[in-house]
Amino acid sequence: MQVKYPSYWSYQLTDIARDAQQAEGNGAPAKLATRLREQILRGIFQDGQRLPSERQLAEDNAVSRGTVREALRLLEQGDLLSRKRGSGSYVTYPAEQGGPEREDVAEITSPLQLLEVRLALEPQMVRLASRNMTARDIAGLEEALRNTEAAKDEEIFSHWDKIFHLRIAEGTRNPLMITMYGQINHVRTHDLWESIKGAILTPERIRQYNAHHREVFDAIRRRDPEAAVACMNNHLLLAQQDLVVSPDDGAG
Repeated sequence: MQVKYPSYWSYQLTDIARDAQQAEGNGAPAKLATRLREQILRGIFQDGQRLPSERQLAEDNAVSRGTVREALRLLEQGDLLSRKRGSGSYVTYPAEQGGPEREDVAEITSPLQLLEVRLALEPQMVRLASRNMTARDIAGLEEALRNTEAAKDEEIFSHWDKIFHLRIAEGTRNPLMITMYGQINHVRTHDLWESIKGAILTPERIRQYNAHHREVFDAIRRRDPEAAVACMNNHLLLAQQDLVVSPDDGAG
């Protein structure tokens, strides 16, 4: 059986939420745009499909039609949809068909093997991000960082941790790097990782990982690629150590 997955995650999609927050102080368009974006990327709404009407979206999401219109405008700016007067809004972002091989690699990749790949990829990723991230990219990275730091449990932390690292990938401005990191995030959602996450992500470890995240962020903001590489290496080596020593004692 084939399963749809997003083509992870065009750098053109970055900052939809922040643009909406600038447009309306309460952030309602931001939240709705983010929700619809995730549904499009997951293939719930597919390329060429017409979205529900503004009235239906407003009712389904308990928001005003003005909020819906602003959210759709932001998605259109991100090349996710096209709005046609008198006809509606149509998705213009095709999800990739993920074949069985995509599921197979998640099934056979251990958390330790995943860390080996991350250690090979992410230092170069932060090097490129340090050079290529815009001020808006950095603001988005800081938003993700603040959410990881505010997380009250491992589930919320893990969610924002993935977004933090993904936003670094997006900041490289390299579509292949973004796609490769999308595959990493896919493997990170597999049941094998989920089964040990609670044991590793103790409050103390989350604090340490957040300290590492802050160091990586500061190095990127200073445009210091070598410091960013060193900080990311330290971060991933600690995560690797946690897996090697004992998942029961203790990756971000």
